[in-house]
Amino acid sequence: MFMKSNKNKPKGLQIIIVGCGKVGMTLVEQLSQEGHDITIIDKNADIVQSMSSLHDVMGIVGNGASYSTQMEAGIESTDLIIAVTDSDELNLLCCIIAKRVGDCAAIARVRTPDYSKEAGYLREKLGLTMIINPELEASAEAARILYLPTALEVNSFAHGQAEMVKFKVTEGNKLAGNTIALLGTDITENIVICAVERNGEVYIPSGNFQVEAGDVISFVASRMMARTFLNNIGFKTNQVKDTMIIGGGNAAYYLAKQLLHMGTSVKIIESDRSRCEQLSILLPKAIIINGDGSSEELLKEEGIQYAESFVPLTGIDEENIMLTMYAKNVSNAKVITKINRMAFRSVINRLDLGSVIYPRYITSEAIIAYVRAKKDSMDSNIETLYHMFDHRVEAIEFRVYEKSAVTGIPLKNLSLKEGLLISFINRNGKIIIPSGHDSIEMGDTVMIVTTHTGFNDIQDILK
Repeated sequence: MFMKSNKNKPKGLQIIIVGCGKVGMTLVEQLSQEGHDITIIDKNADIVQSMSSLHDVMGIVGNGASYSTQMEAGIESTDLIIAVTDSDELNLLCCIIAKRVGDCAAIARVRTPDYSKEAGYLREKLGLTMIINPELEASAEAARILYLPTALEVNSFAHGQAEMVKFKVTEGNKLAGNTIALLGTDITENIVICAVERNGEVYIPSGNFQVEAGDVISFVASRMMARTFLNNIGFKTNQVKDTMIIGGGNAAYYLAKQLLHMGTSVKIIESDRSRCEQLSILLPKAIIINGDGSSEELLKEEGIQYAESFVPLTGIDEENIMLTMYAKNVSNAKVITKINRMAFRSVINRLDLGSVIYPRYITSEAIIAYVRAKKDSMDSNIETLYHMFDHRVEAIEFRVYEKSAVTGIPLKNLSLKEGLLISFINRNGKIIIPSGHDSIEMGDTVMIVTTHTGFNDIQDILK
């Protein structure tokens, strides 16, 4: 066992994290920063020692599905166990044992397509709080982007009724040179520009903020209005007609399935012959090519120069990056790059990789949203949490359950913190882009975008 002092930590939840791979490490980093008491379990003593030294956490070397190991970790007084090992079966077993021994919530990472189809059944029968699938979530994000290929990112809120879209302002675009207030009288009436990145700095813009070419803008709108707005400012909004995917793993399967459902033609290049045969049965409408997806000759032979979109999903970050850069060099394809590791992120951000997806962050954000909601009050709850611009900005959707200091009062009369914007109010499925005269009411969901971190409750928006 390795232990660090917890004396100066604010009171948080007691959390056990089983598995210290990429997702486990990300969860430890973020949840320990938010003041929770973390215990990690992993079979690798070196990793446990390293994580215990880096973060203020307790570490145990052992099998997370073992009753005695969980008892040693304090399962009887634990609020939440999160199992994110490489084995779906082990993750489910960890949670089953924890639920039998302790009165805790349980979250399991499950990536196998067979189990994912049964996620609802497993969650209900095993009493799990959440079953999360990083590859499935990442493929859903990629599919949203390919549905609106102008965008760098598309994130869904209010159960798909609202979207946050990120795009880059091009030279000569009608937004450039205008202030937010001036645009609001004409072009941006039904959307909210909620964050702007310029030269590495991120702004929550006020009305007198002037947009410039090269700015990366995130805006929020109803799903229908997002497309209308991009059309109005001169961007193509037609979904891609075809996609070339390199690699035939689970992520490729999930993405191909969603794209085929959207009516997009799919071609997958995979080097393993038996996997190609499997994919041919699983995805009869897709074209499956058995070959080396990193071969320039094969890519040209399969028509990369004419592809409307290109998504390398090889499982090797470096290969994905090189393939993306090659595709951008020989075609006009919309490219999406999946990156698993976080090393050299500052270098990666300077490369022109199109839309970049980090599955580990998609996983950790869903879990952190749940943890924050569990930690705090009952008058509101976090529905969705999304980190933007390298974790410098948070977009949080709260559900308002009870009357409070923020309800029933016109927004212009609320004393709001600086660096914060109320982006939309969702009332009975209708997305309201709020003015100062609108108010938050009980039963609404409300999305805020802020440079503050760690909001647990809607009342945190007040000074």
